[in-house]
Amino acid sequence: MSFLNFVPGAVANGVIWGIMAIGLYITYKILDVADLTVDGSFGTGGAVLAICVTSGMNVWLSMLLAFIAGCLCGLVTGIFHTRFGIPAILAGILTQLALYSVNLRILQGSNRPISVDKYNLILSLRNNTTAIIAAILFTVAVIALLYWFFGTEFGHCLRATGCNPNMARANGINTNVAKIVGITVSNGIVAMAGALLAQYNGFADINMGRGAIVIGLAAIIIGEVIFGHFFTNFALRLFASVIGGIIYYIVLNIIMQMGFFDANDLKLFSALVVAVALGIPYWKKELASKNKKKSDSAVAEKEAK
Repeated sequence: MSFLNFVPGAVANGVIWGIMAIGLYITYKILDVADLTVDGSFGTGGAVLAICVTSGMNVWLSMLLAFIAGCLCGLVTGIFHTRFGIPAILAGILTQLALYSVNLRILQGSNRPISVDKYNLILSLRNNTTAIIAAILFTVAVIALLYWFFGTEFGHCLRATGCNPNMARANGINTNVAKIVGITVSNGIVAMAGALLAQYNGFADINMGRGAIVIGLAAIIIGEVIFGHFFTNFALRLFASVIGGIIYYIVLNIIMQMGFFDANDLKLFSALVVAVALGIPYWKKELASKNKKKSDSAVAEKEAK
């Protein structure tokens, strides 16, 4: 019964963070860029949504403004990286650092409550069934739009930039513009996920985005490890990240219920999951290399005899 009680909440959280992972997928998997802006832009989305809703603005318009705010965060990082010549990882850190102060300004404090009793929100943890349905609908809409976008000519330019930037430039693609657009769209989706989480939790907090990139990477990697061989379509790969987020939160809640970790150890657990998941492909490659060497040496011995 305890397991059944926490599953709906874990699924709702997993889908919301899965949307965040979809945004991260654009930079991490498609553009091959390490973008740490997401730790800040996730909180920016929640902050903008909270301040807009509490000021009497329609929640859907607030969601749009949260998305635009996230896009602006990504735009700053993209300009730092391409126009200032700052490495992507450092550019993201600089933007993330600046966003801490920006988010404090937006929230006008460290947090902002947005109770479902006072405001007409899209989803809330008080009704997990409705929250899951709403989050899934958002997920489907985001995946459909990205599937269409990356099927366009410019979308293929983005993919080419991530695969081989030198070849992309040789074919007349402006890789700087492609990177800026990719990072911008990525952080817009991340901010939208932050706005959804703020509604679900009933508040926006200055620290809500801390460690977001680790959770997003965990969702992407878990989805890829489990479904990578089956989900070959681009849309399905994005959906795998969402499933990865759900699995991550269910496992996290199980471990919490069993008492192996307390709330203070969540970041440690997340880091360990990502470290192990990132190490698996390397270990597989090393194991395959060793097996090949043994096989080659065995063949050489037979030929020598």
